[in-house]
Amino acid sequence: MKKQHFTFISFALALIIASAVHAQKKQTFITPGTLEVIQFHSEHRCPSCLLIEKLTRSTLSKNFPGVPFSLVNVDDKNNAKKAEQFEAAGTALFLYNPKTGKKKDLTEFAFMRAGNEVLFETELKKFIEDFIK
Repeated sequence: MKKQHFTFISFALALIIASAVHAQKKQTFITPGTLEVIQFHSEHRCPSCLLIEKLTRSTLSKNFPGVPFSLVNVDDKNNAKKAEQFEAAGTALFLYNPKTGKKKDLTEFAFMRAGNEVLFETELKKFIEDFIK
């Protein structure tokens, strides 16, 4: 009898843990084509610029898989029109809805939070969720 009781409790605990893990990995659904994340940069990239890219990619892959992330070199003449559209002359981070033209400049946030991975991810996730509402 005790063995059956132990088995039942173990099974119940496994279900509870699995539910908690699943709840933590809940991802926000984003309609395809309504969000792009764009990072502009110059030819010579500083450590902060590289870190912003790394943290942005990580946040997107964990929370918003499938959302396109683009790196745009503002020094490349082929990107002049896009850089002008966003008024980007160097490192800049934007959320962009190509269907509506809506954009949000997250450059200041990105530089202020690049030194703290947890805050960066938490706040970028919130910016994205607010942007798609």
